[in-house]
Amino acid sequence: MMPHTLYAKLAMALTLLLLGIGLLYIFLSASLAKHYQHVFLQHLNRNLAQDLIADRQLIDNGTLNEVALKKTFMHYMTVNPSIEIYLLDSSGNILSFSAEPGHVKRSRVDMEPVRAFLSGQNFPLLGNDPRSFDRNKIFSVAPIPTTERPNAYLYIVLRGELYDRTEQLFQGNFIAQLSGVAVMVSLVMGLFLGLLLFRILTKRLKNLTYLIEHFSANNFTEVTTYAENNERPDEIEKLGSHYNRMALRIRDQMTDLIRQDTMRRELVANVSHDLRTPLAALQGYIETLRLKDDELNYATRTQYLDVALMQSRRLTRLVNDLFELAKLDAHEMHINPEPFSLGELAQDVIQKFQLLANKQRIQLHLIYTQALPFVEADIALIERVLENFMSNALSNTSPDGKIEVALLDHAKGIRIEVRDNGKGISDNDLPHIFERSYQSGNSERGGEHAGLGLAIAQRIIKLHGDTIEVRSTPGLGTVFAFCLPTFDLNAAITHK
Repeated sequence: MMPHTLYAKLAMALTLLLLGIGLLYIFLSASLAKHYQHVFLQHLNRNLAQDLIADRQLIDNGTLNEVALKKTFMHYMTVNPSIEIYLLDSSGNILSFSAEPGHVKRSRVDMEPVRAFLSGQNFPLLGNDPRSFDRNKIFSVAPIPTTERPNAYLYIVLRGELYDRTEQLFQGNFIAQLSGVAVMVSLVMGLFLGLLLFRILTKRLKNLTYLIEHFSANNFTEVTTYAENNERPDEIEKLGSHYNRMALRIRDQMTDLIRQDTMRRELVANVSHDLRTPLAALQGYIETLRLKDDELNYATRTQYLDVALMQSRRLTRLVNDLFELAKLDAHEMHINPEPFSLGELAQDVIQKFQLLANKQRIQLHLIYTQALPFVEADIALIERVLENFMSNALSNTSPDGKIEVALLDHAKGIRIEVRDNGKGISDNDLPHIFERSYQSGNSERGGEHAGLGLAIAQRIIKLHGDTIEVRSTPGLGTVFAFCLPTFDLNAAITHK
């Protein structure tokens, strides 16, 4: 069964790798040792056959001394049984040998390696082993200059059959044991060091995996950051750095989604309540008109229709606000900036609310200088913001009160302030006035609106790159303010 963890897989791969290296080492070391041993022995005994001919006086007056040859065979079989001596003719036929009768299987030796040896080719040179049909051995050879056999050769196998048996019995076991021990020790040490190194390398990955699992288990809202080490910017550290940024961004997005979902639920609940009131009133007056149409006089009927029309307009305004706020929240609304006179726009907005202000005995004032430059903004959206501020001010200002719209020079462009001397906003309510469906406890109209106007205004001003400032003192009034950039005529001409 394959391991599942990265550390276990690395450990398995390291074990197999070291085992393969160990086996390859044994094979190569044995092959190279045997090769260089052949080279060494053949170099060491290069002149053995030639020296043997001279030392043993095998040539007597140009004739091969058969008696001396037999004595040589007997002597070396006793003194140095690791070599085997053969007498060959010019064709490689075996004429005589020092081995025991019945052990020699070949009757002829290939002469090509013999000629290569005599010509001085590089060692090792392997010649036929007369005791085997498929085995070759290192050898030494020398010609025997005789009159009877002018092309005879003394052919000496340097590692005879007895040598092979002895080597296999002792040296083979020793080398195998030595190699086995060396490989085993190397394997164990390499495996231990490799596993220790893998543990160190995978410790950070294991820690990062735990952090990700912990992050996932906490619904992506609780982040434990990875401890970055800038002194070793390897791939793991880069992965940890990317995880930190990703986790923080996901946490913020999840928090925002949870907050938006909570606000959506509250909005649905508040809007459902606000819709229920005008719908119930509208339905009640229409049903009354239908059931008691014959009993109602003209004045009463007209009053009922006016109330129903007012509730219908209220529903329309509320639904429009909901659609507009939904577009702003979904980032589907884009501004179309254009240069315009902010003083003229403010004057138009004040004119729209003048009749309502007169009914409530509230004074409206516009404060600005004629020298103000044009601003560059979406005129329709800014008009909507001013209307929301005026509507909010009228709803929270008592009769005989005052509302001012002031246009002032500012470092950001032109600052717009909408001031009233109404009841103001309490410190507890002030942080929440731009939330959807917020209704201030000081609002004189209480539940007549869903509190979407300020939320819409704040989003519109954010689209223009600014935010709404609010100052309020309970009992003294409230000031809403924001800035718009001025129109740069020179920049516009240069751009064209």
